[in-house]
Amino acid sequence: MGIFTRFRDIISSNMNAMLDRAEDPEKLLKLMIREMEDTLVELKASCAGVMANSKKVQRQLEDMHARAKNWEERATLAVTKARDDLAREALLERRRYSERTEALESEMVELQDIVERYQDDIRQLEEKLGTAREKQRMLVERHIRARKEIRAQQDIRRMDSAETLLKFEQFENRIERMEAEAELVNYGKKRAMEEEFEGLMVDDEIENQLKDLKSSLAKGSEERA
Repeated sequence: MGIFTRFRDIISSNMNAMLDRAEDPEKLLKLMIREMEDTLVELKASCAGVMANSKKVQRQLEDMHARAKNWEERATLAVTKARDDLAREALLERRRYSERTEALESEMVELQDIVERYQDDIRQLEEKLGTAREKQRMLVERHIRARKEIRAQQDIRRMDSAETLLKFEQFENRIERMEAEAELVNYGKKRAMEEEFEGLMVDDEIENQLKDLKSSLAKGSEERA
């Protein structure tokens, strides 16, 4: 397949439709990008070759202009020296170089037109390649997101499984037992402390009752006296 045939096929292809129909869009896109890159390299190489020819023709054209001018000057010199025979020969040479100049100018125009077409093709293909690479980036990102979602759903299913729930329940029961054991360890200390405070409160009450009793007895003795 020639470079221009491949280029036309690439440019005219409906990338979105091809990807929608593909069983493996990522693989197809990689192949398309590789084909575009290869075609782009060939287009640039061909364009560079035409540009080199154009420069070569330009140098030949400048040389033909110089030679034609030189023979025109010689013809003028021959006329001033009354050498019409030499003037005729010089004019014939000038015409020969002038004709060659016209042919080179026509070739130059054609080469410039080819270069412009190449450059336009390169621009179109680079745009298409940029679009393909952007689609590839988006597909890769979607693929990564899809894998993450799949893993997340798998983790959720594992968390919801009976075995996992049983492990959580056992872990919760273990924590509750540890909390109960901690309360039992502190229970004796707390109870002893509460009893001491209760004892202090009882002692104060007995002392107050004893004081009241003594005061009552003393008051009764005074009244009998």
